[in-house]
Amino acid sequence: MFNLGNPQYQSLLLLPLVVWVFYMFYKTWRKRKQATFSDASLLAQLNPKQSNRKSVFKMLFQFLGLVALVIALVNPRIGTRLETITRKGVDVVFAIDVSKSMLAEDVAPNRILKAKQILSKAIDELVNDRIGIIVYAGKAYAQLPLTTDYSAAKMFLKTIDTDMIPTQGTDVGNAVELALSYFESGTEKNRVLFILSDGESHEEGALEASELASENGIIINTIGLGTLQGGPIPIIRNGVIKGYKKDKSNNVVVTKMDAEMLQQLALSTNGGFIDGTRTKETIEFIKTALSKMEQVESETELFSDYEDKFQWFLALALLFFLVESLTPSRKTLWIRKIKLFGNETK
Repeated sequence: MFNLGNPQYQSLLLLPLVVWVFYMFYKTWRKRKQATFSDASLLAQLNPKQSNRKSVFKMLFQFLGLVALVIALVNPRIGTRLETITRKGVDVVFAIDVSKSMLAEDVAPNRILKAKQILSKAIDELVNDRIGIIVYAGKAYAQLPLTTDYSAAKMFLKTIDTDMIPTQGTDVGNAVELALSYFESGTEKNRVLFILSDGESHEEGALEASELASENGIIINTIGLGTLQGGPIPIIRNGVIKGYKKDKSNNVVVTKMDAEMLQQLALSTNGGFIDGTRTKETIEFIKTALSKMEQVESETELFSDYEDKFQWFLALALLFFLVESLTPSRKTLWIRKIKLFGNETK
């Protein structure tokens, strides 16, 4: 298992790239300035011992040394010992609607970003619970299997957007059916599914799937995203709104939250529904729902000991800087004087 000892310094990994870009700009600028004063061949005659090739090598060694130094600062670590930990918690799966209607901005900043914000804060509240993530539109896909690795959950959460599923639609039933596969068979009361959606389901089978979930002891809670007044669906290209979705009559489509459908879906499994407009209240709703669940013990293998590897990269950085300092900027003329073959002229 691999992780970072100082993840707060990850952004510094961009520093060597920035330095290299500035170096290339400087090199281009310097070449242009020199061309305004004299011809390149004349400059070579004025400074015949200057080696352009070695100056590039020196900069390359500096760049590699800086890369190794930043990696040493981040401190990559490798897990060395697995430990079986007994946890007592709940298995919770979040199903996020990623259909295009989730781009509507009737909830700031928009429905999909609001859903990700809620889920991110909910993850921060988890302790021993296992979390899984499902994304769905016209079809449902497993985004993250049940795990206690909350940092991985947040990493996968960042990749969620409305372009990740080509099949459009809102098949809530398919998402519920996929959630069933996340949980082990049995009658334990520690399994819960949260659906974050605007509720605009144009597919059949949602309530039928919820009945199957209820039979398997899975409680469904729904979080509504959107308003009853609704809003238009923006068409976004390269991060810019180019227009709004229209129907066949060229009228702007208005998408509204279907609170009634979400409420029915939750009530069919004795779950609850909340309007997700207020993030703080929604997080309390999630915490309360989880506190009512029966906590079950299970064993999980986790790496408990990690070995720091920063020293290897620090040594590599020092080596690159040493080689750079020992590399001369001038041409090595004595090498050219060595004749490997004698003169053939007689």
